[in-house]
Amino acid sequence: MASMSLLLIILLSIGFITEASGVIPLGSSLYPASNPSSWLSPSGLFAFGFYQQGGGGGGGGGGYAVGIWLIGAGEQNMIVVWTAHRDEAIRFPGTVLSLTKDGMLLLNIDREGEKRVADNEDAADSASMLDSGNFVLYNIHGDVIWETFRYPTDTILGGQVLSSGHELVSSLSATDQSSGRFNLSMQTDGNLVLYPMKSDDAPQDAYWSSDICTASRVTCNLSLDNRTGCLTLINEEESIGSVNDCSSMADTNKTNVIYRASLDSDGVFRLYSHWRDRNGKLIPNSLWAASPNGCQTKSLCGFNSFCKIANNRSQCHCLPGFSYLGSYETSLGCGRNYSEADCKGGKRNEVLFSITKMENLSCDDPPYFRERMTAEECSNTCLEDCYCGAATLSGGYCQKLKLPLMYVKNDSSDPSILFMKVASKSISEERNKIHPDNLTPPIGNKLHKNEIVKILLLTIGLMLLLFVTVIVTAFFIYKNRTLRYKRLSRTKDDDGLTKELTLQLFSYKELKRATKNFREKLGNGGFGTVYKGTLYRGKKAIAVKKLDKLVEDGRREFCAEMRVIGRTHHKNLVRLLGYCAMDSKRLLVYEYMSNGSLADLLFKSSSRPDWNVRVRIAVDVARGIMYLHEECEAPIMHCDIKPQNILMDDHWNAKISDFGLAKLLMADQTATLTRARGTRGYWAPEWQKNTPISVKVDVFSFGVVLLEIICCRKNMYFPTTNPDEVVLSTWAYKCYEARELEKLVLGEQVEKKSLEKMVKVALWCVQDEPVLRPAMKNVVLMLEGVTDVTSPPSPTIAASCT
Repeated sequence: MASMSLLLIILLSIGFITEASGVIPLGSSLYPASNPSSWLSPSGLFAFGFYQQGGGGGGGGGGYAVGIWLIGAGEQNMIVVWTAHRDEAIRFPGTVLSLTKDGMLLLNIDREGEKRVADNEDAADSASMLDSGNFVLYNIHGDVIWETFRYPTDTILGGQVLSSGHELVSSLSATDQSSGRFNLSMQTDGNLVLYPMKSDDAPQDAYWSSDICTASRVTCNLSLDNRTGCLTLINEEESIGSVNDCSSMADTNKTNVIYRASLDSDGVFRLYSHWRDRNGKLIPNSLWAASPNGCQTKSLCGFNSFCKIANNRSQCHCLPGFSYLGSYETSLGCGRNYSEADCKGGKRNEVLFSITKMENLSCDDPPYFRERMTAEECSNTCLEDCYCGAATLSGGYCQKLKLPLMYVKNDSSDPSILFMKVASKSISEERNKIHPDNLTPPIGNKLHKNEIVKILLLTIGLMLLLFVTVIVTAFFIYKNRTLRYKRLSRTKDDDGLTKELTLQLFSYKELKRATKNFREKLGNGGFGTVYKGTLYRGKKAIAVKKLDKLVEDGRREFCAEMRVIGRTHHKNLVRLLGYCAMDSKRLLVYEYMSNGSLADLLFKSSSRPDWNVRVRIAVDVARGIMYLHEECEAPIMHCDIKPQNILMDDHWNAKISDFGLAKLLMADQTATLTRARGTRGYWAPEWQKNTPISVKVDVFSFGVVLLEIICCRKNMYFPTTNPDEVVLSTWAYKCYEARELEKLVLGEQVEKKSLEKMVKVALWCVQDEPVLRPAMKNVVLMLEGVTDVTSPPSPTIAASCT
């Protein structure tokens, strides 16, 4: 009994020492709404664990989140400095946050499964919540293998660095840590810039910049000094310049000060200090702001509105002719409160509209017209122009703008004038124009003979109108049923696709209306053109592929895509929503991919995408091809894997598109003879050898794409002084053989093991012999680190074959 008591005392002592030292051992777990629900830093300055969205105690109702926060600010004023999976609230109390025995930091969510909080490749041996506000994972040797300081959300703390090419994204509100509407970008050109989130990060979108490193064109990082609170741009540990005025810092004479720089929900980048009073309460102090006037934040008030300072607070106001979209939130923007008139020949009836002149208002939106004019001429030209929603006059130049307006700003010192075109009558006035009271004569008055005649004529007119309405309605019902019958009859000639699939069948007229007469072209494919459109009154964006009826293989192409895509469903494949097959017209309706293609991301971006983003994209593409090869009812060959056919959705997930060249194999068939398909540069050698073709042609194409993802350059690159660099696969193998892989990423800071693994997988995929290429399932396992990658032989294919 005494020995058992002694053992219990020893175990409790070990637990106390572990907690006091801040070391979190493997096997530790946290739960929402439990005690404890967090791991504290040694001095109790910071906590890592579950907090309640909405400010903690009793409020919110937005579920839980995993993050890091300052201790002592109070439940209602919680200061969160980092959040994991910030756009995915946890709504199940049974969720567990664990540092597993395998050395992984996992979030196990009821009904959703596991999610990784840390993406460490090596297994962790322990973890710590440090007094600096950094949560770290250590390996068995005590080396840091992952830390939250590398992945800031909306805040950097003292001693933390915002690296070049990374950004801070504001929170949605003070109590909701979801991604907000603004971002602070540490650009690769050395400039620190604030942008609205939904902009293109172009110069005209910026509303604040540091303008320190741009002259020297050096790579800069933003550092927050944990002793002085200086926000400094540094290059290789050398200070380039301070963002804030360090000489006016008010808290440098205090000890144990915690500094944090946050991009707040209003889009202003601010520097704060915190220290504790005698009672342990956290005392905040605002030291500096990038733009003291909140109205300088572009898009703070949303579309068709402007910001104005009143009582030292920024207030959002709608432009004339617009009303707030939100019932209680004025920063959501404003919508038109009048019906839009038809546009005929570029002209509107100016009797229906008038111009409202507003002083000291300007707009940074790009104009579609700019010419020197007088104020009267500027007002008149906008009034007469069908497409003009507003015009600005500044410096004698008139600029006409289309609605909606995004960057309207108010400045009492700005002499600019804004001319707003507004309707003479609002929607409510139009609805009340005919009121029953206007049709009913006063009761008790003796009616004049003329009045009786007017009432009779009005009654007869209304009856005739009702009769005509009934006739027209009956005609349209009959016509609709007749057209529906004809449409259903035509589908009998569609090779049984309607019976085979459960896709939506569209009429040509519907798709013509959805694309506004095929106005906005997204791109051209081998068999047709892709246009942008919307369904459900503009609520759902779609991409419509209009197949060229003059192409000989257009019908066969259409049927191939319908049969292949209609039976597939995977998160890394572009989804087919429906089709049109009326007469000779063949159209396909896909989900709309808002972020363009992988080719745009790799070859047209001003800066290289982050390495971790490129690795994730490579895994997404590999999983999509694996699904086609091994998880469908019958193997599907895509036959045209290339960056242009890999599209990016709203969350930058990669999805494979354009199955027009896919070859559907029977269940007992592994290879087939077919004519050459695909795109030069991504062809497998067997296409030109007249040998049986298998799914290994997609593996070869994926290998070429993987090398392009690694190097951010095209497979064939002729403007180079080094002939060895022309063919990417040849150059990649020479770099691998010479142990000079850093040449492939042009000095980019990349984890060497990850780079070597990606290159070896790509070289295995581009082997000349199909039998040497791995199956896509093995490719996925190698990329995910489940399977080791052996050293590949040299690809023997010549440049002419690609």
